[in-house]
Amino acid sequence: MEINERITKILEYSGFSASEFADEIDVQRSSISHIMSGRNKPSLEFVTKVKTKFPELSWNWIILGTGEMKESSTPLPFSEKEENSSPDLFTLIDEDYKNEVFVQDNIQNETLRELNNSFPSPRKEISSDSQRLEIFNDISKTQQSVNEELKLKETENKIKRIVFFYENGKFEAFEP
Repeated sequence: MEINERITKILEYSGFSASEFADEIDVQRSSISHIMSGRNKPSLEFVTKVKTKFPELSWNWIILGTGEMKESSTPLPFSEKEENSSPDLFTLIDEDYKNEVFVQDNIQNETLRELNNSFPSPRKEISSDSQRLEIFNDISKTQQSVNEELKLKETENKIKRIVFFYENGKFEAFEP
């Protein structure tokens, strides 16, 4: 089944006329006509607007034509006991916040993992609470190698000459 046929089925499912459907998903009426006739293919924005208006429709069915038109179970943003009532604004905001925090935590964890892999970590001795932790000489060796690298960079990047060019065509050169 072609995508224009699937859009036609969605139109039938919605119960709207083509112009009402276009108004409902906030697209131009002509775009519905062009898509249904097969002249144009729907854009990602169009498909996203359809999915937003009809969340029960399956992404795979809309885009690829595979599976069932309606998802078998649409995840609800509220608990099972509130099944028959609509979610309130604060529940929806809370779910969005939890998702955002989850994504941010994953990004931070990935960044920390990358940092830990790129820098050698000092080894610590396993000890009981009463013992002091001892750090081996790895830290001082790492610090020495970093200091040596910095010294090398300083010697490689010494300023040789500074030249100022003026608008009147003259210039001045300074050598340290």
